[in-house]
Amino acid sequence: MKLAELFPEGGRGVIASADTEGVVNTAIYATPHIIDEETLAWGMTEGRTYGNLRSNPHAAYLYMAPSRGSSGWRLTLELKEFKDDGELLEKIRENTAMLVSSQAGAALKHVGYFKVIEIRPLI
Repeated sequence: MKLAELFPEGGRGVIASADTEGVVNTAIYATPHIIDEETLAWGMTEGRTYGNLRSNPHAAYLYMAPSRGSSGWRLTLELKEFKDDGELLEKIRENTAMLVSSQAGAALKHVGYFKVIEIRPLI
């Protein structure tokens, strides 16, 4: 299945990460930016998810599709890299400022690029 087919507009998701001690954090995240057939990206603030991923590159993303029932996906992810500038970060900042607030857009400082390790159905 192609990554572009997994995330219909209007869905929502949660990223789970853990620090080096195994303390888990979950955070609501938008649908990802699809970079290629094995890479997804999200804009990130200086929050717990970013901090956790700097010390532990493993994460999971739970996506709930915008339909009735229980459709969606569970993705196992591994951080490839963070970028602190560039065209994608600017695009994410602009979209966030327009959809959420200018403060939310300005808070985005990084883009996290992730390799998709596994894709499983939500249920």
